[in-house]
Amino acid sequence: MSSDEISEKISAYIKERFLSGDQNKELENSTPLLEWGVLNSMNTALLLMYIRDELGVVVPPQGIVADNFKDIDSITRMVVDLGSPQKATVAGTE
Repeated sequence: MSSDEISEKISAYIKERFLSGDQNKELENSTPLLEWGVLNSMNTALLLMYIRDELGVVVPPQGIVADNFKDIDSITRMVVDLGSPQKATVAGTE
């Protein structure tokens, strides 16, 4: 899956789950999700489950830091860096 596809999937999930569909089209890839309160602890946990279940990437505990969740671009980079499901599973169990 390409970085653009990952970004689109994450964006669509955030819009649907946390922004009531984002009818005003306010969410962009650089929108500060933490600063605007879009991602709080509960929403971040739900997003992590989505990333695991739908994208096949397990984010290890050391990857759950503010820099990785500040915007869609950061989240996408983290998912891409963790790589394929096989690499992510290994990274999550190290």
